[in-house]
Amino acid sequence: MAPIRIIRIAVITAAIVTIKATGCIAADVRVAVAANFADVAKDIADEFHTATGNTVILSSGASGQIYNQITQGAPYDVFLSADHTRPEMLVQHNLGVPASLFTYAIGQLVLWSGRPGLATDGAVLKSDHPGIIAICNPRTAPYGQAAIETMRALGVLDTLRPQIVEGQSVAQAYQFVKSGNAGSGFVALSQIQHEEGGSRWVVPARLYTPILQDAVLLKGAATSPVALSFMAFMRSPAIQSLIKSRGYRLPGGD
Repeated sequence: MAPIRIIRIAVITAAIVTIKATGCIAADVRVAVAANFADVAKDIADEFHTATGNTVILSSGASGQIYNQITQGAPYDVFLSADHTRPEMLVQHNLGVPASLFTYAIGQLVLWSGRPGLATDGAVLKSDHPGIIAICNPRTAPYGQAAIETMRALGVLDTLRPQIVEGQSVAQAYQFVKSGNAGSGFVALSQIQHEEGGSRWVVPARLYTPILQDAVLLKGAATSPVALSFMAFMRSPAIQSLIKSRGYRLPGGD
């Protein structure tokens, strides 16, 4: 398995500017965010509005779907992906600002079930009756790819294929389990932090490629003060602490 790659970033010199300090009219920043990070992004958006007076307009979905939207001209300013590949591809296609790339979080995969005792470890995946297992589309969602890698590493992927149901995003995979349509599912740890009851197995990181979640400033917003301010805000100690508290690891092993 490839070692965790931490993308070193160039410091964006734009400071976090408040309306009180500048007298500027509040502006919006359009942020496309991977589904696993949507709830955290809402809290960050609230904090950003409090700090700057500017509004974050969020759109969420599978990273692959968002990438396709951006390549087709969707008017986003910032992309918070669930992987590092697609932000890098945007830079390669001259749609992203190279110096803005950085890893804002490292995702953790979890097998979750609403049934107590079912998903306490990986044994359920090797049982005779594993039930329906929800994952997100591995072609467009990194958490889905991580789920496939996990099952392959455990030697159960071929056996479980008839039991797998795919959601278009990790949010939909979560809903399959939450509604009871799937007995268990691979989702992001951050999604189930406030779930009571049920059972969960935090998948050992050695079983899947690290989920490096990268942010990139899009070319159309390269000189936007509010977009630059948001990117700087994402790297601030307070926001990094918030991200860690919500079930993510941070670059550098924090």
